[in-house]
Amino acid sequence: MEENTKRQYLYGMHPVLEAVRAGKKFDKVLLRQGLENPQFRELMELLQKNGIPYQFVPVEKLNHTVRGAHQGVIACIASIDYISIEEMVDTALAVTPSPLIAILDGVSDVRNLGAISRTLECAGGNGIIVPAKGGAAINADAIKSSAGALMRIGISKVPNLRYAVYYLKQSGFSIVAATEKADGSIYDADMTGPCAVIMGSEGRGISQSVLSLADVRASIPMSGEISSLNVSAAAAVVLFEAVRQRQAKGNVK
Repeated sequence: MEENTKRQYLYGMHPVLEAVRAGKKFDKVLLRQGLENPQFRELMELLQKNGIPYQFVPVEKLNHTVRGAHQGVIACIASIDYISIEEMVDTALAVTPSPLIAILDGVSDVRNLGAISRTLECAGGNGIIVPAKGGAAINADAIKSSAGALMRIGISKVPNLRYAVYYLKQSGFSIVAATEKADGSIYDADMTGPCAVIMGSEGRGISQSVLSLADVRASIPMSGEISSLNVSAAAAVVLFEAVRQRQAKGNVK
């Protein structure tokens, strides 16, 4: 997504398709003249079905509107629809007795945000909580890196992560902090019930004020000489350990 004269644009065939499927609101969709492929035909059907205005324009107009690889499709949208943490928890508990949520503390790289979102969606997760300040922006790079997952899962932006953790604990969630500063392994942490996994920035990790609220501190066992993983890779390991545990217990398919 990119801002241009106070408007925000989402571009690329797959991100726009995912946004339309997810019921996002659009002012208008710009399409390159002569565009023709199966995804385009699917997009056209969805635009017409949902009554979303669209316009065919020369490729020069698309190139002038955004700087990225638009693939012949640009959608003008208001913004990402953030939800409150209360709504996230209520919605998650309504669909599953064991929601899985990710809390990102200081993760500022948009590609990491996108990759973590994609992993969480693939793992059947229910939402991501990010801080209002210091977190990655949800822009075109993040949405592309997420393969559209950011348009499908709930995103809550909170002014204080400590409040979010307190609220999750009061709602019955176990808080698991993925950190090197732990004696136990992620394979020993019980993530079969309602669970929120905290991931920190690669440089500083999880802030002490948030880490102190975790129910469990768990590390990823390392055997190589490099002592840490990229945060998105680490998130994938932790989240799919939660999936493994839940499958073993019969909590998920």
